Amino acid sequence: MEDETFALSEESRAMGSKGQQVVANEVLVKFKAGASEEARAAVLARISGKVKERILTKAMERFGDREGLTLVHTPMAALEALSKVKGADAIEYAEPNYIYTHTATTSDPYYTNGSLWGLYGSSTSPANQYGSGAGQAWATGNTGSATVVVGIIDEGVQHTHPDLAGQVWTNPFDPIDGVDNDGNGYIDDTHGWDFDGNDNEVYDGGSRGSLDDHGTHVAGTIGAKNNGSGVVGVNWNVTMISLKFLGRRGGTTANAVKAVDYLTDLKNRHGMNIVASNNSWGGGGFSQALFDAVSRANDKDILFVAAAGNGGSDGVGDNNDAVASYPSNYELSNVIAVAAITSSGAKSSFSNYGATTVDIGAPGSGIYSTTAYNTYSSYNGTSMATPHVTGGVALYAAANPGASAATIKNAIMSSALPTPSLAGKCVTGGRLNVSGF
Repeated sequence: MEDETFALSEESRAMGSKGQQVVANEVLVKFKAGASEEARAAVLARISGKVKERILTKAMERFGDREGLTLVHTPMAALEALSKVKGADAIEYAEPNYIYTHTATTSDPYYTNGSLWGLYGSSTSPANQYGSGAGQAWATGNTGSATVVVGIIDEGVQHTHPDLAGQVWTNPFDPIDGVDNDGNGYIDDTHGWDFDGNDNEVYDGGSRGSLDDHGTHVAGTIGAKNNGSGVVGVNWNVTMISLKFLGRRGGTTANAVKAVDYLTDLKNRHGMNIVASNNSWGGGGFSQALFDAVSRANDKDILFVAAAGNGGSDGVGDNNDAVASYPSNYELSNVIAVAAITSSGAKSSFSNYGATTVDIGAPGSGIYSTTAYNTYSSYNGTSMATPHVTGGVALYAAANPGASAATIKNAIMSSALPTPSLAGKCVTGGRLNVSGF
């Protein structure tokens, strides 16, 4: 069933040259508020379409949207269907259901043996001037706070990993009893939600556990605990919510929208101190539906930290100023787009860049972190750079309770250290530096 759902049309394969793939035979439609049933039926008739799902999140409702999105299945290729409904009076927009993928290639011992260079600074031991400086922040007493919450929109997270146990959120609003106690539409969402599998288990374990390596790796960089073994994260104390939308064949726009809105709803209704989401994925084209979801997060003061991307099939980083990479290219004030650097301060060869569209560089080559089955692995990618920045956001928020998203982003940007390899390659021309947080 999964293979059928994610089968790629010829058009989507053609879009692959742009790094974009779409779910075959599916389109996302935003009908105009008040559109009649006859008008809706006429739109569907143009493409022999059937409603597969109506997406109306609590965040959409809170922001006055009673219509939501309609996911439509059609026997036509997605892009052909879009051409047939374009300009219909009853719709605001229609777009592909894009497929996104993660942007990675494949006193704690990993810290003390020199492996966690991304956390070092010029005066730490071990030292590396091109690290994030987290070790220097710890030396001043700032090791994070469990009252600061970040969302990990990615694969799932092994919340039982020895370095992550207790760092991943346990939902106090919805005890495990088979009832949606908090009325958010998700039953027993204990640690978050698996939007790909549409269930409450964010870590699949078993033979499929390795499918959550990437999300678990991201979590470890943000907040692996200081427990005398394994690795440690930018924060020793933090609360992470797992929002799994990347599955075996990637993730879709529809599920990305739900994941972003899940965090917005939590902050909106429960006042949780959610400061950012980490988004180490990309590959789709511009999506108005996802743009709107990130905008709703912006309205609730939630930063959206996003990987700049790893270039095309040639493995060489591309200029996002010339060819946009989404979601990092969304022009919203809460977005922080992140490039990757190596331990010698060079821009990682695979990393995308952009003088106006990428904000900052961070450690992204040879990054050790937690992976599934209680293991540790070294990965490369802007996927790995992004959680260093998200970790920095959480570290700043821990030391500055109540700071706005704009204030935190300004702190990240203004503290960046000038780096020759990033000059003219990103907005700050520099690399992440949390040593003063």
